[in-house]
Amino acid sequence: MVEAPVAILAGGGALPLALAHTLRQQGRPVEILALRGFADRDTRRAAGAVRDLLDARGILDVLHAWRPGAICLAGYVHRPGPLALLGAYSAFRNRELISRLAAAGDDGLLRGVVNLLEDQGFTVAGVHALAPGLLAPAGVLGEVSPTAAAAVDIGFALLGSLAPYDVGQAVVVAGTRVCAVEGPEGTDAMIARVRKLWGSGRLPRSDQAPVLVKTAKTGQDLRIDMPVIGPRTVRCAAAAGFAGIAVGAGQTMIIDHAATVAEANRRRMFLVGVSPAG
Repeated sequence: MVEAPVAILAGGGALPLALAHTLRQQGRPVEILALRGFADRDTRRAAGAVRDLLDARGILDVLHAWRPGAICLAGYVHRPGPLALLGAYSAFRNRELISRLAAAGDDGLLRGVVNLLEDQGFTVAGVHALAPGLLAPAGVLGEVSPTAAAAVDIGFALLGSLAPYDVGQAVVVAGTRVCAVEGPEGTDAMIARVRKLWGSGRLPRSDQAPVLVKTAKTGQDLRIDMPVIGPRTVRCAAAAGFAGIAVGAGQTMIIDHAATVAEANRRRMFLVGVSPAG
């Protein structure tokens, strides 16, 4: 009997292809549905289908034809406007519900997408369940040990307190000073914002180099929007003069683990996975 494939709804970034590679190494069949305007060129080339994010009928038709054993959302997308959502999904959901989802934060919108897929009879699975090897383990991951315990503690405490407000999954802390909280722009842009503020003198530099702290929101459905770092994250942080990166162990994905650790070692930055228990 042929095993049903895992269907990856692929947005931007390296995660969709990394997930597909990992699943195929496990011997699992994979189909990729690339979201036009978000999925990278390599992802689109590897995809069995390419559809617009707002083409709900087209996406569901492809998924029904593939009959996947599980669907996984991987990669970033930018939320469409409320009117676009109403037009795209009103055939599947009542307009009042869609209006509420459009007014909700990103988490609410993504949960609405998951609910729609489940209503159509599909099983939605997270990367953490399908490919746990992509998740950050606990402990020091490179050659450099962290020396900024206070900054790491503050970062995780702050992210925990902000979880109910549906803001980003990352913060920058220097010593005991919070320099930035991630917004809709994403982690790399937040790091660039901090670097620009330092360059302009609007953000005084601390005696202690800053630290990037990134993890899933408290109570977050790990099937959707898991935080991700990779070699690019390390390069961006190093260029801004960061001391290191701390991520939630088991709650943050590391794209190309070996290359990410090697990049941190080369830049003499610490990279550490912190368990939920601390």
